[in-house]
Amino acid sequence: MAKQGQTVNRSLEGLTSAANAAAGGAKQRGLPPVHLWNPPFCGDLDMRIARDGTWFYLGTPIGRPALVRLFSTILKRENGKHFLVTPVEKVGIQVDDAPFVAVEMRVEHGEDGQTLSFRTNVDDWVRCDGAHRLRFQRAADDGLTPYLHVRADLWAKVTRAVYYDLVELGEERSVDGRAMFGVVSAGEFFTMADADEVRAPID
Repeated sequence: MAKQGQTVNRSLEGLTSAANAAAGGAKQRGLPPVHLWNPPFCGDLDMRIARDGTWFYLGTPIGRPALVRLFSTILKRENGKHFLVTPVEKVGIQVDDAPFVAVEMRVEHGEDGQTLSFRTNVDDWVRCDGAHRLRFQRAADDGLTPYLHVRADLWAKVTRAVYYDLVELGEERSVDGRAMFGVVSAGEFFTMADADEVRAPID
């Protein structure tokens, strides 16, 4: 069994073949059941997801969106570390911030009020609700950085432009006796900050 920090040498073609096999091929709909797979750890790959969502392999950006999406379908997080997982192997990768980026927001209005959906950089749409929540993390400059829960323990960082759109949709509500500013989606109120702290710069 490999130890943490041990580097695995794999060709991109070999990784692609393994990921395709794990994902069930292009014809399979939905995501592979990575939560059911618990293969042995085989070491770390020289693969990194940058803060802007760009995937790198051996220091070079992966320029094929379909390949990035394929790898994203077998992504798993355990104990704060990210892995690519197949039924037979698990390899570690580096993620600088969040593995996904929320790059677009859609607003819908229905009987239950306002619902927000977000498109990630791998073209998945995520409906913001009680199971896929927004959280707003305090940044080093005391601004706010929003994140959207995508699935399992995987999150998407919301881009600056989409964050400003969220602020425009925000409203003030009383939460536990405190005036809070936040945004509503699918009947849930997601607090950003105290009402007097809104519109702070984002990281």
